Order: sequence, then C-alpha cells, then structure tokens
Amino acid sequence: MPGSGAVTRNTLRQQIADALRDEVLAGRLPPGTEFTVKQIAEQYEVSATPVREALVDLSAQGLLELVQHRGFRVRIFSVDDFRGMIEARALVVDGIFRRLAERGTAVGSGELLVSVRRRAEEARRAAQSGSLEVLIGYDLRFWRELSELVGNTYISEFLHRIRVQCWVFAVPHLQRDPQRLRAALWDRHSELVDAVTLADADAVRSIVQGYNQHGLDWAAGL
Repeated sequence: MPGSGAVTRNTLRQQIADALRDEVLAGRLPPGTEFTVKQIAEQYEVSATPVREALVDLSAQGLLELVQHRGFRVRIFSVDDFRGMIEARALVVDGIFRRLAERGTAVGSGELLVSVRRRAEEARRAAQSGSLEVLIGYDLRFWRELSELVGNTYISEFLHRIRVQCWVFAVPHLQRDPQRLRAALWDRHSELVDAVTLADADAVRSIVQGYNQHGLDWAAGL
C-alpha cells in the first residue's frame, strides 16, 4: 500500500519517543545521561532513522539536549528552572480552570468528565500510597484530560509539556528521599474535579494555588 512505509516509520518513531520518555520519567535515564543514536537503535533493535527522529522530538520537548559530536543527553533542570515551570504553569492553569468553573463547562462534558474523575481518583490513591511511577502516569493523564475541557489544543499541549518537564526535574530528588516521598506528593486531584464540576470558582482557585504552592514549598527544601 502506498505510504505504508512512512506510516510504519512514524509509528515507530512515536513508540521510541514514548519509551524513552517513560525511561526518563521513571528515573532509569537520570538527568545528565548521555547516549548516541546507535546505542538506542541497538537497544530497540531498529534502524537509526526513527531513533534519530524520536530523539529530535524529545529535544524539541525540552527533555534532551544535543551534545555536539557525542549524541544526546537527558537535560538537567535546576531548582530555578523548576520555579520557572511552576510560574508558567500557574499563569495558565489558574486562568483556564477558573474560567471552566465560572462557565460550568465541565458540567456538560459527559464522558470526558467521567474519565477525568477516574484519573483523579487513581492519581489520588497513587500519591497517598507513595507509588511514584504509577502516580506520574495517572497525574499526567489527569491534567491532560482536565485541560482538554477548555477545548484549546495549544493550551493542553503546552501544559502537558511543562508537567513532563516538572516530573523530569522532580523524580531524581523524590527517589533520593523515600522516607518523605508520600508527604511530597500532591493528592487533591479529586477535590479539584469536584470544584470544577460544581462551578465553584473560589474553590478551584484555592486548590490550584495550593497545588502550585505545594511544588514551590517542596523545591525550597531541596
């Protein structure tokens, strides 16, 4: 079938990018780790082309850096970087979810809202149990689905990228302090869904501000 080769390559490209992103988020490829296209191609037993394209995609998302003549490196984010991420996230999130509550958009969102509520409960349980890797997956899906209620793909993609970067920064620090892990994880996902569903603008604002402050307070102790 014409074009099937390109489709297969693009699918493989996305699969490799997703797999490497998961490795970074799980801390199995910690910040500063360097590797080449050849090493990744051999690891996944694929050709170099989709690997190179996947690595370029992850670089564009801010997760990798190109190291001249040496390959790629998992980006190292500083505490100041993390604070900047929180600030950028706060400026967008506070506004869009306040608007959701005020307009009651979520009330009529049917199946998507049901899915968001399910993600919220899964994320809450993972946070309270201290299951970091499980939480990351549910947390990212929760916020992505919740932001989709706005109906603006650009906003949803921007917020998702910022949250992935936040987790890339946070994971190594959280893994080094397992005794305080549960206390460091935010678990008010379900409360936020309730507030949006009820169009309670004040509650939404309070929870979102608390979410951002939680991250800043945690980073201040590093």
